[in-house]
Amino acid sequence: MSESNGAVARMPWVEKYRPNCLDDLISHEEIISTINRFINQKQLPHLLFYGPPGTGKTSTILACARQLYSPAHFKSMVLELNASDDRGIGIVRGQILNFASTRTIFCGTFKLIILDEADAMTNDAQNALRRIIEKYTENVRFCVICNYLSKIIPALQSRCTRFRFAPLSPEQMLPRLNKVIQEENVNVTDDGKNALLTLAKGDMRKVLNVLQSTSMAFDIVNEDNVYMCVGYPLRSEIEHMLQTLLSAATFDSAFDTIEEAKSKRGLALEDIVTELHLFIMRLELPMSVMNKLIVKMAQVEERLTKGCTETAQTAALVSAFFISRDMVSLES
Repeated sequence: MSESNGAVARMPWVEKYRPNCLDDLISHEEIISTINRFINQKQLPHLLFYGPPGTGKTSTILACARQLYSPAHFKSMVLELNASDDRGIGIVRGQILNFASTRTIFCGTFKLIILDEADAMTNDAQNALRRIIEKYTENVRFCVICNYLSKIIPALQSRCTRFRFAPLSPEQMLPRLNKVIQEENVNVTDDGKNALLTLAKGDMRKVLNVLQSTSMAFDIVNEDNVYMCVGYPLRSEIEHMLQTLLSAATFDSAFDTIEEAKSKRGLALEDIVTELHLFIMRLELPMSVMNKLIVKMAQVEERLTKGCTETAQTAALVSAFFISRDMVSLES
């Protein structure tokens, strides 16, 4: 095997199967057709892409760049800065300003600056950037990419054409997932595919990363192996926990069951609460009891996100179920 083929074989599948042109992208047809029109008319505005991770923001702008520039001119015409780079005011006044203020005689078009994860930029840097955007529009186009639009200052937002990248649906992700499975010759079951798509929650990057991890750790990619690989509770474990919470004779026995499952598999209580919620919604409980239980679980989840101790929140979760059981017995 040649060195280049070996490098490709070792590449993460996320990069190996990253779309090379706009036609390869699997979703957001309206956004892609609009950008295609901009490119064909040679009137690309400054762009602002925002939305959750793994929805195709970076892939879209890189595909645009490959469509705009030949491979020979790509490096001289495109400047890509990521969150791993320092992007304080010094970088804006130095590297970005130098790149934006110079023209290339070989390529009679504008340059492209891609600011990935721009919501990590300081407000001072964003304010310095807005002046550069105005001053060098003849030379350069900016594409600002972020997860949270609220972290981009309004002055910067108003200078760009905004596009929101929504989470991908399982129907959109499945064909690309099947293609990667076929290309890599991975042994995957139908419930394994469903588990991958469910866990990803619209994030194509996560689908491919978990698929690659599971295929390396196990001979077959099925539901249990996918959940085992990412340290997520299995459906059978959640069913057992729910059964215990609904029927355990004492508080201590229910508490010990959940703590034992957590320590045995290294599960996070937040994941357990999320999965329990999905099962509880299918139970036939009086509406007043259901409301009380859901509110209590939401409070547990909120306290966990704020950094409270898991043991105390496990006790709170068990208490919520015992209170609900008492309410059901009183109503009946």
